[in-house]
Amino acid sequence: MNPLSRTAAVLRKALLGSRALGWLSAVMAAVLVVAALGLVVDDRTVGGQPVWLKPAKFAVSIAVYGLTLAWLLGHLRRGHRAARWATCVIVVMALLEVGIIVLQAARGRASHYNEATPLDEALWRAMGMTIVVLWVATVVLTVLLWRDGMPDRASAWAVRLGMLLLLLGLLQGFTMVVPTAEQLALDEQGVETLMGAHAVGVSDGGPGMPLTGWSTTGGDLRIGHFVGIHGLQAVLLFAMLLPTLVADVARRTRLVFVFSFGYAGLLVLVTCQALRGQPLLAPDALTLVVAGGLLVATAAAGLVAWRPRARVSG
Repeated sequence: MNPLSRTAAVLRKALLGSRALGWLSAVMAAVLVVAALGLVVDDRTVGGQPVWLKPAKFAVSIAVYGLTLAWLLGHLRRGHRAARWATCVIVVMALLEVGIIVLQAARGRASHYNEATPLDEALWRAMGMTIVVLWVATVVLTVLLWRDGMPDRASAWAVRLGMLLLLLGLLQGFTMVVPTAEQLALDEQGVETLMGAHAVGVSDGGPGMPLTGWSTTGGDLRIGHFVGIHGLQAVLLFAMLLPTLVADVARRTRLVFVFSFGYAGLLVLVTCQALRGQPLLAPDALTLVVAGGLLVATAAAGLVAWRPRARVSG
C-alpha cells in the first residue's frame, strides 16, 4: 500500500470510528480557515501575538486530537456506549473552549488567564471547566482503549503509552494557571492584569519563535504542554512505521516501550528547562548534558530492544 492509500485508509477508519469526533475535526478545519483569514486582514495583537494566532493553533491541535481518537475508537470492540458518552462530552467541551477563544479573539481580548472584567473572568473560568471535564473524559477513553482495541501487543502498548503521554500533556497545562507573585501584587493594588502565565523568568508577550510564539528570552511552559498532548501521535506513528523494519511483534513491543519512555524523558526535560527560565533554543550546560544522557540511554536501550532474543534450546 502506497503512502497516499495508507493515509486515505487511516482517515476512513477515523471517520467511521466516531462521527462526533469526525465532525469536531471538520468544525476545527472551518475555524482554521476563519483564523487564517483573520491573520491576513486583522492586524490587532494580544500579548504581543496576532489576535487570530491562538484560534488557529487550537483549531489544528484539536482537529488532530479528534481524528486520532476517532481512529483509535474504530478499533474498539467493547465499551461502545461508554465511548460514545465520553466522545460526546469531549466534543461539547472542545467546541465550548474554542468558541470562547474565537469570541475573545474577535473582541481583541486575551482568552487565557484574563480576569480583567466580569465577562472575561466568567469566560476564563468556563474554559477552565471545559479543560477539566475534557481531561476526565479522556481518562475514560484511556481506560477503554487500555483493555481493548488493537490487533497486536506492539500496537496495544503504543496506544496505552501514547494515551498516558496525552494525559500528562493535558495536565501540564494546569501549571500555567497559577498567578505569579507580580500578578498577585498588581491585583492587590487593583491594577488590571492577567492571572496566570506560560512564560517563566520573563513576562508573557515578549519575543517568540515563529508560528509557535514560544518565548526566545525565557522559559515557556507551552512547550511541554505541546510535546505531551501530541505524544500520542508520535508513538502511534512510530508503531505504524515499525512493521516495515521489524517483523517480530515482541521486538516491536520492546521498541515501542523504549521510544515511549524516551519521549516521556523529553517531556520532562523541556518542562524542567522551562521551569528554570531557559528558552528552548538556548539551553545551558546542565540541560545539554541531561539531553545527551537521555539520547544515549534511549539509543542504547533501543539497540538492546532491537536485537533478537536468543532462543533457549531444549
